[in-house]
Amino acid sequence: MSQQLDRVVIRFAGDSGDGMQLTGDRFTAESATLGNDIATLPNFPAEIRAPQGTLPGVSSFQLHFANFDIVTPGDVPDVLVAMNPAALKANLRDLRQGGVIIVDTAEFTKRNLAKIGWLHNPLDDDTLAGYRVHKIDLTGLAQGAVAEFGLTRKDASRTKNMLALGLLSWLYSRPTEGTEKFLAEKFASKPAIRDANIAAFRAGYAFGETTETFEVRYHVPAAPMPQGVYRQVSGNVATAYGLMAGAHKAGLQLFLGSYPITPASDILHELSRRKDVGVMTFQAEDEIAGVGAAVGASFAGALGVTTTSGPGMALKAETIGLAVMTELPLVIVNVQRSGPSTGMPTKTEQADLLQALYGRNGESPVPVIAAKSSTDCFDTALEACRIAVKYRTPVIMLSDGYLANGAEPWKIPNLDEIEPIEPGFATGPNGLDEKGNPVFLPFQRDPETLAREWAIPGTPGLEHRIGGIEKADGTGNVSYDPENHEKMTKLRHAKIKGIARDIPDLEVEDPSGEAEILVIGWGSTYGPIAAASRRVRKTGRKVATAHLRHLNPMPANLGDVLRRYKKIIVPEMNLGQLAALLRARTLVDVEGYGRVRGLPISIVELEADLIAELDALASKELS
Repeated sequence: MSQQLDRVVIRFAGDSGDGMQLTGDRFTAESATLGNDIATLPNFPAEIRAPQGTLPGVSSFQLHFANFDIVTPGDVPDVLVAMNPAALKANLRDLRQGGVIIVDTAEFTKRNLAKIGWLHNPLDDDTLAGYRVHKIDLTGLAQGAVAEFGLTRKDASRTKNMLALGLLSWLYSRPTEGTEKFLAEKFASKPAIRDANIAAFRAGYAFGETTETFEVRYHVPAAPMPQGVYRQVSGNVATAYGLMAGAHKAGLQLFLGSYPITPASDILHELSRRKDVGVMTFQAEDEIAGVGAAVGASFAGALGVTTTSGPGMALKAETIGLAVMTELPLVIVNVQRSGPSTGMPTKTEQADLLQALYGRNGESPVPVIAAKSSTDCFDTALEACRIAVKYRTPVIMLSDGYLANGAEPWKIPNLDEIEPIEPGFATGPNGLDEKGNPVFLPFQRDPETLAREWAIPGTPGLEHRIGGIEKADGTGNVSYDPENHEKMTKLRHAKIKGIARDIPDLEVEDPSGEAEILVIGWGSTYGPIAAASRRVRKTGRKVATAHLRHLNPMPANLGDVLRRYKKIIVPEMNLGQLAALLRARTLVDVEGYGRVRGLPISIVELEADLIAELDALASKELS
């Protein structure tokens, strides 16, 4: 029997060596091929090889696919594929009641159960009551399917993830050709491994077709999407493409100076592959060298970029201040993770907002913008490039681990439709000296943007001083004059404040036009806020939402928007950093809604809390 569904959330979970990320990625790719809207949430240990079969070693990959526009990977899975007891125990609490569990019975040994503190096998008691449980010997089936290829027992058992993928592909009517082609190419140099994985994948699909374990097969139709060419893209890859597009539209060489750090490293990996389009990457020995090289590249007339996470931002702070003082274009991408210190390197968080705004010595203002989704990382990176070049300033772009590793369908843009970015290099003298002779003044400013001249070193007649010591207005000479320092400090501040002219007004989504509560967020809270608000509105309650991309400066109409509502709620993955900023900048009371669990904000929890707030407000008005 076949049944049509609108949406499904599946979580593949197993040991960090069980290939769950690969399995989930392949299922995602085939779902995208069918035209479903998709959103993913990879979740894996920080350790390279955590202890096998233990709770800290569990790796998972969650996929939400649907026949309509979705904004999150979901937080309550409908299906859990658990490769061992640890995977089951670590993820069971997230599964919805009545959900499907598929387990590999071969791994439920006394030894593996003891590793996680289970005295009894949950497959034999009522631990899983309320769920639809399918007990399948995935390991044994995989070993049998690949017996002809002469693999060791260990290598044969490793194909169980492909057997599980084949089974789920049958169960949810996914195509198989793409995965078989992928496996053939991935393991082309190892014929036995290639053939074994393909055989296990086919065996899983055949098992689904022939077994009587599953009474229903499911189908999720394609989602309606604007016409165009699409591809699956992660936030880090979209960021890399946005940076390339920004440099291209400015006619500049893109230079990345970076040091590998989780979860930002994939931007470095992606850009290092793009030498064919003129991208230059430098993997530095540390964070300071990476940002220093990027500033040097901008001084030389390229678009300097550096990528990092929170700990790296701390190390880069002094050199970012140098870029503020020299007023050179620079893009700093901070893919945030849980902190402080090393924190939880593979888990997500939004706790670097105040660091981005104020984490430098002296008055050193910089624009700060944040991406709201994996695909929005492209547009945000492009916007960061545009601001950096136009205003001659370092720009901090905030992403996070949730966006960086997650994937969505991305409509590939037409580069010809993207507005060009004019670098406006200085070409000759722009002023007069005391004797009336033509001279180049490196800190002569554009009257509208207050951006200084950008002169490429070696250009005849444009020789000038540059460095971290305060500059005299206009000439750029070293100056310790108190009045000059105050003037230059205010000019740098006014330049950043003036960027607000290029920022669109804050838009509010309020279908009823009668909402009394506004939920406002930034960065990756966009998805949970949008999803929870949709659910709240379906109950007949009224709630408005708004989202901030520009965090410094903020939209000019922000205060007016906030003052229209009786209550402002600010969900964010920290303990109230944006909430504090909104209070300080608008003098409007707001209510923080902070969560720091290393996971995206729970849609179910936010929905329930919003309903409680709305009902309390309604009850108060009635009384």
